[in-house]
Amino acid sequence: MDADAATDIERIRSASRRLVRELGFMEQTLAGTNLSPSAVHALIEIAEGRATTARDLSDLLRLEKSSVSRLLKKLIETGDVVETQDKDDFRVKRLTLTTNGCALFAAIAKSAQTRVGQAIAPLSEDIICTLIAGLEGYAEALERSRSDTMAPDQPGIAEGYRPTVLGRVVEMHAHYYSGLVGFGLPFETKVASELAEFMTRLDAPTNGIWHVASGGRISASIAIDGQDLDGDVAHLRWFIVDDTLRGTGIGKRLLDAAIAFCDAQGFSETHLWTFQGLETARALYERVGFQLAEENAGRQWGAEVIEQRFVRVGQRD
Repeated sequence: MDADAATDIERIRSASRRLVRELGFMEQTLAGTNLSPSAVHALIEIAEGRATTARDLSDLLRLEKSSVSRLLKKLIETGDVVETQDKDDFRVKRLTLTTNGCALFAAIAKSAQTRVGQAIAPLSEDIICTLIAGLEGYAEALERSRSDTMAPDQPGIAEGYRPTVLGRVVEMHAHYYSGLVGFGLPFETKVASELAEFMTRLDAPTNGIWHVASGGRISASIAIDGQDLDGDVAHLRWFIVDDTLRGTGIGKRLLDAAIAFCDAQGFSETHLWTFQGLETARALYERVGFQLAEENAGRQWGAEVIEQRFVRVGQRD
């Protein structure tokens, strides 16, 4: 990088920081409301029709499903947003603003228009046109470069279904546990059948699956099943990391995403079943608050193991 390019980059970074500060994004609330910046952006995207579902918001705001669930829960509780079932697909919930939400959006828009209008009022028309072109070009450049900014050793976490996720999660479990404790066909078929059934329920808001792709194929996964156990208890399932990603910290990141989702959904507890001797996984579980609740010997998979159940008490907002 030559000196001129370095100078340009530093000037852009400095100007970007000033924009963030001057527009109020460092504050706890934004645009004269009592809402966080992410909640204000959510209202705007819903009002302007770009986000009609929680998944839309997750994509637009670049937030994980758990974070979107948390902010939508607050907006619904305050009476600004309402969820309604899609008339053509009962599994989909559509987002719209209430009358109160529309009034709040109008106030946000007025506040923003006033702030920007005051700022550009002294500028000439030529400078304003240059400013608009520059900001739009910079935003587009950031969007284009987003997929290229992830370091090779820090693969991204994706949420939801994608082709091959079911088969690869089954394959990783079969490969790992056959080598570790000799589990065979009964174990693999149970993982396959239960995961396939779970995937048909993935649109339920209390269910989620997260995965990581490395080298073009699924290499790690974790899931939260909010319907498998009684009451408001979540079931953490299918947590597996391929050998190619072990030691990279991806397991910790996946577990953190799943736990954040559980807390955002308000589950009273999260349970998981595992086996004695998986000390690395146990350390991860205990780090986020899981405690060993019971253990029993069993041979249901063709090899004798000590089955363990861990429980974590939910952290409600």
